Amino acid sequence: MIEFVICDDNKDFNIMLKNKISQFMSKHQEIECKFHCYSGYGKEFEKTSKPSTTFKVYFLDIETKNGSGLDAARLIREKYDDWNSIIIIVTAHEEFRYEALGNRLGLFDFINKLNNFELNLENDLTNILKKYNRGSKSIIIEYDYAIHKIKLADIIYIEKIIDSKKCMIVTTYGEREVQSTLNDLYDQLDENFMKASRSLIVNIKNVRGFDSKTNTVDFINGQESSLVSRESKKELVERVRNNN
Repeated sequence: MIEFVICDDNKDFNIMLKNKISQFMSKHQEIECKFHCYSGYGKEFEKTSKPSTTFKVYFLDIETKNGSGLDAARLIREKYDDWNSIIIIVTAHEEFRYEALGNRLGLFDFINKLNNFELNLENDLTNILKKYNRGSKSIIIEYDYAIHKIKLADIIYIEKIIDSKKCMIVTTYGEREVQSTLNDLYDQLDENFMKASRSLIVNIKNVRGFDSKTNTVDFINGQESSLVSRESKKELVERVRNNN
């Protein structure tokens, strides 16, 4: 999933930018998108900016009635130590270009609203998708009558649905019920995943802890599972310990 975070105090521009991004991403329907739109850098923006495992792309107006885009970028980079998310400054004030790019905030680009905006936006989105696709391996699944791509890093665990040939893929941003066997899905995964039983696959990177006494796996999203088989307990304990 890609989360697009747009902040501009011009409501019409917010809507237009969201529509342009949606139009571009409609050509890549295998990638899920989520949008957050704000008119200033208040509490809701800061809440969205907190670290997460999803891939985020920020489009920040350099000046709003409620804060500065450069201060927001500083919040993301320095307070939350997030140097992975994409940050693009979007403004009509070309005079701020050198100040923005000289702040060592790891900005992806500086787009002038009044100068080849649509072309520059499309070029940036193209390069962002290349970065996204290079960032992690993905699993290809089908649901809602369409093909989708889920990054392996976003998967927390996969559980077989009882008395069916379906599985539930639990990710950092929601759940997806798919028509597939656990074994077929396991074949698409990498070394970070472990088959904990005939009904459960866990992403070791997204396991917070394992209590072998109660046979309970604690995941990073607060959910738990006790579907670990006796044969898998020892390996799971070792792998969780080595991951911490």
